[in-house]
Formats: sequence, C-alpha cells, structure tokens
Amino acid sequence: MSEKQPSFIGGHPVLDFVNTVAWRTDPARRVERVSGTEGWLRWAVTAEVFPSVPDGGLPTGDAEVSGLLELRGALEAVLDAVTDGQPPPAPAWRALRLALLRAREAAALPPELPLRWEPGTRDLTDLRHALALRAEELLAGPGASRVRRCAGPGCGWFFLDRTRAGTRRWCSSGDCGNRDRARRHYARTHPTAPH
Repeated sequence: MSEKQPSFIGGHPVLDFVNTVAWRTDPARRVERVSGTEGWLRWAVTAEVFPSVPDGGLPTGDAEVSGLLELRGALEAVLDAVTDGQPPPAPAWRALRLALLRAREAAALPPELPLRWEPGTRDLTDLRHALALRAEELLAGPGASRVRRCAGPGCGWFFLDRTRAGTRRWCSSGDCGNRDRARRHYARTHPTAPH
C-alpha cells in the first residue's frame, strides 16, 4: 500500500474513505493520505461522491474537517467490528447514527423514483452527509457481509470481497499480497533466520 496518494481499492466510497489512512492498524506508521479542504473535495470527486469540485462553494474550516474525521473514526470502529463479527462499539455506533440523522435532515428526497436521499455537493459538511448516507446503504445491504479487512500486517484497509468463494485476503495482491509472498519465500529459503 503506497503512502502518497489515495487508493480506491475498497469497492465502495465509504471503504475508500476509511482507507484514506495508510497503515491504519500500525500507530507507528499511520499516515494521513488526504488533508485540507481542497484535498478532501478533490478526493470526493475522484471517489465519485461529488460530481465536480465545487466552484466558490461555502467556506469550509477546521470544524468541517474535524467532523469529517470524526465520521471516519466512527466508521473505522464499526467496520472493524463488522469484520471481526462483533457488535459495533457503542460510542462509534452512536456517532454513526447521529451523523446519519443529520445527513437525512440536510438531504432532500427526489420527487420521483427511485427514492434516495440526495445530499448537497458544496462543501465538507455535504461530503460528511453524503458519506453517512452511503454508509447506511453499505451496512444495510448485502455488501455488509462482503466487507473484509486486509490481512497485511499494519495495513487494515477495507474492501468488498467480490470473489465467488469469498477468499480475498489482501487490499491489493500486488502490494500487501506481494509482501506476504516475499515473507513466506524468505522464511522457506532462510529457515534459521528470525521471522
């Protein structure tokens, strides 16, 4: 997993949102991959959450960035619980539910079918609302049972396992998968070396 640019390997915008942290489960190596208002707005367009970067959108400051990161933290905890087959921690679950309630208050329902909440696309508050609504869509649908966490040490990225047998283990076969294959090869060819 590269540490420089955001990757979109999750298969769902909410998973890619949580994956905006490199080395998520290794505190010593953890790195933010997106920062600042402009960075998050560009990420929203690349992740196809927003149709385009807002032109002259509402001012966004530290509070909006903090709100976005709080949602990401709640989603991390909920998704970790999902992948571990555990109930979500109560504080994270409350935070996610509150984010969803606020998102519904701010969103509109279209006058035609299909009925789907439509948040705005102007700023980081709208991005937070859009991601909360997409989290509801993910966690309430069949995709929830396909959410997996990368088995790479320290990685922790989430993805939808779309393999027929449900056996995908890595965020990327070419990244964490290669590191695992290299470790196993080294262990086989150097049996006395410390692992």
